[in-house]
Amino acid sequence: MNKENKEYTVKEIAEALAVVNRHAKAAPDPRHLYDIKKNAIEKLLEQKKAKKIGLHYSNHPKLSQQHSTLLIQVGDYFFHLPPKREDLKELKHLGALDETYRNPKPQLNLKKSKAILYDYLNWKPPVEKKPSYAYTPSISSWVSGGKQNNSRKYFNR
Repeated sequence: MNKENKEYTVKEIAEALAVVNRHAKAAPDPRHLYDIKKNAIEKLLEQKKAKKIGLHYSNHPKLSQQHSTLLIQVGDYFFHLPPKREDLKELKHLGALDETYRNPKPQLNLKKSKAILYDYLNWKPPVEKKPSYAYTPSISSWVSGGKQNNSRKYFNR
């Protein structure tokens, strides 16, 4: 399914980023998804396929301190990243985030989006850890004094 070294359009990459970003916001551990987003946007900026627009006030102040986020345009999509020191000096501050604006709805799923971004970044997908299936006696055999383990003589009375 993953096409090696395929040239993706900015629209395809932007859609994949939007899906990854949306899932990261709801993920219990979003670090990897945000790493994908950050690295893909940085590569797009280097290739002049994305544009820094300006700075927004964050809706999530850190330690009750207001801070800014960097607004970046990729195709028809907009994303926020933490700004670098030079961004704070060079870019115009746009004020508060426009809560009424929404990115277009992407037509990709998370698996396909990650595959596109891994390929674009020349990354290998992380190997998922499979659960080990070591034998664990069931609670019913333990309660009934099952014959698997006679070390529980106290419960066999």
